[in-house]
Amino acid sequence: MKRTRFGTRDRLSRDAAELQRLAIGLSESGGRLEDLFWETRLAELVQALIHTGAEDEINQAMDRLFESHPRAQNELANHVEAAAETHGLELSGQFWDAQLFAAPILAWSRFSIPAGPLGQNSLAPLAVQLGAHVFAHEARIALVDYLFSPDQLPRSFHDTWQLTRALAEKALTREHLHLDTRGLPETNRFLSDVRYLIGVVLVPRGAPLFRWNESDGNREESLTAWIRQGSPNLAPLFTGCAYQPLLPDAYHSACRHADRESRAYAVKASVAFLQTTLGLLPEEMRAVVAPCHDRRLEEYRIGLAPRDRDHAVYHGVVWALLGAEDEQTDVAGEIDTTLRQCGLKDIVSLDHRMPMEFCDDCGAPFFPNAEGELVHAEMPEQPEAQPQTLH
Repeated sequence: MKRTRFGTRDRLSRDAAELQRLAIGLSESGGRLEDLFWETRLAELVQALIHTGAEDEINQAMDRLFESHPRAQNELANHVEAAAETHGLELSGQFWDAQLFAAPILAWSRFSIPAGPLGQNSLAPLAVQLGAHVFAHEARIALVDYLFSPDQLPRSFHDTWQLTRALAEKALTREHLHLDTRGLPETNRFLSDVRYLIGVVLVPRGAPLFRWNESDGNREESLTAWIRQGSPNLAPLFTGCAYQPLLPDAYHSACRHADRESRAYAVKASVAFLQTTLGLLPEEMRAVVAPCHDRRLEEYRIGLAPRDRDHAVYHGVVWALLGAEDEQTDVAGEIDTTLRQCGLKDIVSLDHRMPMEFCDDCGAPFFPNAEGELVHAEMPEQPEAQPQTLH
C-alpha cells in the first residue's frame, strides 16, 4: 500500500500528524482495550478523509511512517483499506454490512485477453455460483457488469469507497451495478494478465460473510467448488485463453494475492507460449535469471531462449518483489522451483547487480541472456508478432 510520492512537504498537515500519532499509539498498544481506544479514533479519522477525498494527508502520513514506524504504517494501511472497501447501511431498522470483494482470474493467450462489459447472461450465473460456493447463506451479492483489467481498477481509496457504496445499495435490492465506462483507460496488452470480477457481499450486521466463516465451510472447499462450478460460466468470457480462477476475497487482499500468484503463472504461460508457438520443448530451453536494482532490489528478470542461443532472448518475464520481499528473501529459489516445475533443466542465475534498463524506442524491459547481458526480447522471424513482455 505504500505509495512513492514526490515533493513531500517537510511539515505534516494537522490531519496527517494526527493519523501518525494514532497509528503509532495503536502499534505500541499493550492490551485489547487500549487497541479499541486507538482503533476507534483512527477509523473515524481515516473514514472522514477517504469519504471527502482528502487522500494527500493519508499518503503523507504513510510516507513518514514507512521509514520511521513500519508497524504503525501497517496498522494505518489496514484501516485505510478497511475504510475504502466496507460500508454500513440501514433499512427499516435493520443494519447491514457491505464488503467489497474481487474474484481474480489469471489468464494467458496468444491473442488478446478480454476485458469489458458483461451482459446479464454472464452476471446472473456467476452471482449464483459465487453465492452458492464462496459467500455465506444469508449474503446478498451485487456485481459490477464489467470484467476489469488491472489498469481499470479504482485508482484511489475514495474511488474504491464510492464503488463500495454504490454496489452496497444495489445489493440491498438484489440488483447488479451498471458501470459508466466513459473515461476508463485502455487495457494494456500482455501475454499473461489478471482479470477481475468486482462486487459487494452484503450481510446483516454480525452475520458471516464468506462460506468459510460458517462452521461447515473452509477456504479450500470454496476454491475447489468455485473452480469446478464457476469455470463453465467463465469460459465464454475467455475464448481463446487459458485461465485459472483464484479464490474471491476482500478486495485489497484478493488483489495482493493475484499479484503474487500472477508471477509464477506468467512464467508458466511464457514457457507454454514458446512451446506452442515454436515447438520448443521445456528441456530445450534455457532460463537466465537476473536481479535488477534501482536504489534497492526491485525485481528479477527472466530471459528465455533455446539452449544453443547464448546471445538471444526470445521471451522475458518480470518477477516483481512484493510486500516485505527484499534481498534477504529467497525469491530466486522460488523462481528456480517454478521454472523446474515447468520442465526446464538449464537455469542460469546471475548473482551480480543489474540495472533496470528499458528500450528507448518501445519502453519494453531488457532481459538477461546467457552471456550476462541485458538485451531486447525478440521472437524469430517466422511466427506472427506477439506481445513480448509479461507482468
